[in-house]
Amino acid sequence: MSAKVVLSRPTSRPLWWGFVPYVLVSVVHVGTRFAYNDAVAGPTKLLLMPALIVAAGWGLWRFANRVVFGLLVAGLFFSWLGDGAGAFFPFAPTLPLMLFCFGIAHLCYMRLFWHYLAINSVPWWALVFGLWWIVLLVIMWPRTGALAVAVAAYGIVLGGTAALATRCHPVVLWGGVFFLASDTILAFTLFAADLAPGWFSGTVMLTYTVGQGLIVAGALITVRTRRRGQ
Repeated sequence: MSAKVVLSRPTSRPLWWGFVPYVLVSVVHVGTRFAYNDAVAGPTKLLLMPALIVAAGWGLWRFANRVVFGLLVAGLFFSWLGDGAGAFFPFAPTLPLMLFCFGIAHLCYMRLFWHYLAINSVPWWALVFGLWWIVLLVIMWPRTGALAVAVAAYGIVLGGTAALATRCHPVVLWGGVFFLASDTILAFTLFAADLAPGWFSGTVMLTYTVGQGLIVAGALITVRTRRRGQ
């Protein structure tokens, strides 16, 4: 008598394996940022978003429709351009170009959160992000000079991303909050250096990498949860 062994194949690839490169690059980059080692921090910054695109591709490929995948990757791509604005476009003023690239990234996220990842309505307490914008504008407006209007406009899409993230999975929400915290800290380092301690530089990237990673992870969780429910 012979026994027949049937091996079952997993229905989907493990979600978190794709994040391994991103986590490793993030740890190196943030660590060297806190250590003021620009020789390593600079190049590794440009590896962050490509590594996160790998994570998104690993988790979403064949599991999400093209619009969801496209918007998420577009947000990460324009974030990458914002990260490397000075290196990629040395002929253009870095800060305005950075605001432009990240502004497009946030518009991609806003559409993604509103139309494709929403699981509930916007709660009343999301008004806190409007209050955040007003307070930050009062502090920064006298300090931003010719960039005041651009900074104010960027603050609207940044706060809008966090507000719309309240409609999504809690992991996405926390990603939006960390992204908001990162750019808030960055605003102080750029325009109010007298109010920003030295460790703010590393904190900008710590909150940024956590925020972007959580947004992608939350998107993956939402898509896969819906797929299992079908």
